[in-house]
Amino acid sequence: MDQAQTREAKQGPLTGIRIVEFHGLGPGPFAGMLLADMGADVLRITRHGGSDDSDFDTTTSRNRNVLTLDLKQDCDAQAALALCCAADVLIEGFRPGVMERLGLGPDAVRAKAPGLVYARMTGWGQEGPSRAPLDTTSTTLR
Repeated sequence: MDQAQTREAKQGPLTGIRIVEFHGLGPGPFAGMLLADMGADVLRITRHGGSDDSDFDTTTSRNRNVLTLDLKQDCDAQAALALCCAADVLIEGFRPGVMERLGLGPDAVRAKAPGLVYARMTGWGQEGPSRAPLDTTSTTLR
């Protein structure tokens, strides 16, 4: 059975849920893996020139499609925004402010897709100088 047939036959409690995962470290890829294992359609967006060859990335890459984009290029950032607008959930785990600089922060994305669940996972904590900004106007998970 090839990969396309496997995706068509995918079943689980999250079948039909579309998730865009921005490739990062730690909890984001792991969450994407678990959601994909439960039937969600997960699309991982990796950065141009990035690598998926570590044991952790190989393990957590299962059950998902991967798209490589250079998010610093406006056309690629707009393509990512369009994909997010067609999704139910966005998962990202970058340093505070990175998604905002790319034009893909919670305010920008949810302005175009108000029903999107924006899941921000950070290892930078909720307090201190490197904390993730608190967004009280949208559904941002930490």
